[in-house]
Amino acid sequence: MQGDRLRIPIHREGWRFIALFVFTNAALFWLWQWAGIAFLPLTVWCIAFFRDPERTPPDGENLLVSPADGVLLPIVEAEPPAELDLGSQARRRLSIFMNVFDVHVNRLPVSGEVIALAYRPGRFINASFDKASLHNERMSLRIRPTGSADPAADLAVIQIAGLVARRIVCDIKAGDRVRRASRFGMIRFGSRLDVYLPLSAKIVVKEGSVTRAGETVLAELQG
Repeated sequence: MQGDRLRIPIHREGWRFIALFVFTNAALFWLWQWAGIAFLPLTVWCIAFFRDPERTPPDGENLLVSPADGVLLPIVEAEPPAELDLGSQARRRLSIFMNVFDVHVNRLPVSGEVIALAYRPGRFINASFDKASLHNERMSLRIRPTGSADPAADLAVIQIAGLVARRIVCDIKAGDRVRRASRFGMIRFGSRLDVYLPLSAKIVVKEGSVTRAGETVLAELQG
């Protein structure tokens, strides 16, 4: 039981990086002890970056939860990515910025069906900047919530690479049935998640709030 409490869950994307850091650290200790000591915080950081803790979603079928750990940036009105075919009408966009110390495992904000996915290459502007949503590399998901047959109720979830990030991982595909708060990918290293809400959704979170993936309620879906 004590071993279970001490266990650090790690996302599978992290093991090769952790192995590289540990090997490098061991080599530095062997060559020069002080170099190994100086490098040790980076090894600890690498392990922490790929941590994958369990999360407990809140009760309530119409709640939309955060897809990422981080800080909620200013809420804006913006046109959703054209590649998802959600129309040109502006929607409220919730953007969560993840720094390099946050958990980077992404979780689905709602249960439903993945209608479409679209990858678009791009730049690597600092993910805290508003223009990152438009210009940076991204993976876009269109999700139709469970129980809805209305395309107007669809929402968009966008994984956006950041200044340091060079790899977006998405583990789902179009047509998949997904469950709220379940894992669907991650971004390395420091990035952002955007959620474009249906027009009828009610936002219940404030700008500047610290969010936890799969647990923090961002909005209530109507109907």
